[in-house]
Amino acid sequence: MDEVTCFMTANLSCFFLASVYVGSLYVWKSNEDRNHPKTVIRRFISAFCMLFVAPVIVYVTLKYMKPQESIDLLTLLGLRLNGLLLAISVPVILTSVLFLGPITSSFFDGSWKDLFSAECWKNNLHDILWIRNQIVAPISEEFTFRACMLPQLLKCYSNSQAVLVSPLFFGVGHFHHMVERWRQGMPLAQSLLLSCFQFAYTTLFGMYAAFLFIRTGNVAAPCVAHAFCNVMGFPDFGEIGRLNGWKRIVLASAFVVGLLGWYFLLWPLTEPTLYDNNP
Repeated sequence: MDEVTCFMTANLSCFFLASVYVGSLYVWKSNEDRNHPKTVIRRFISAFCMLFVAPVIVYVTLKYMKPQESIDLLTLLGLRLNGLLLAISVPVILTSVLFLGPITSSFFDGSWKDLFSAECWKNNLHDILWIRNQIVAPISEEFTFRACMLPQLLKCYSNSQAVLVSPLFFGVGHFHHMVERWRQGMPLAQSLLLSCFQFAYTTLFGMYAAFLFIRTGNVAAPCVAHAFCNVMGFPDFGEIGRLNGWKRIVLASAFVVGLLGWYFLLWPLTEPTLYDNNP
């Protein structure tokens, strides 16, 4: 297969995967919004089905691209026991450094205590929206948009190119929320602006998640990072301006130190040999 055909095949397959993933959420006829329990449960079923449909698409595409190559599909999808413990723990530590500012803010307002509250965890595990945001969405999205797309893109792109390209499918895959917000009464212009902002930060996160997947060779790494980011939410930089005195200085410093610390720790903490990842 020539280079141009390889690029076209990989990109079309990834676009098809993204379309199937988003389309699977809308196969159910319903008048309820995305947060209604019935809608959430139906979409859980769709996400579960994608765990089986997506690998088939990957396998067929890879065999078409490289028919002579043997395919170890589980390894390509990052479903490995080797390095699993580190793949679960280190990305959480690394992402915690990045979120040092919001974590510091949680100490100021006392919300950090919820992490050690049995009652809070009990309520969360009975909250279907929490389960969606912290468990189902991270697993299903990272499996589809990272584990299933990157093995195809890496047949044609370099590692750095794949890190830049793959998140575009992830970002575009979130634009369907614009239609949902518009149907719920939000003005179209406002809905579009919000979706563009969402596209920007999901694309940035997608680059980070793709980097974690390629470096660790384990899909668990982007899954736990995704779940952690969903727990923390988008950083509230405005909190710096709402504080006074030493708290403002400490919080502003935490944002800066967190970003610098994450930058300098990113490569050493994702060294492939740590995760027994020897592509």
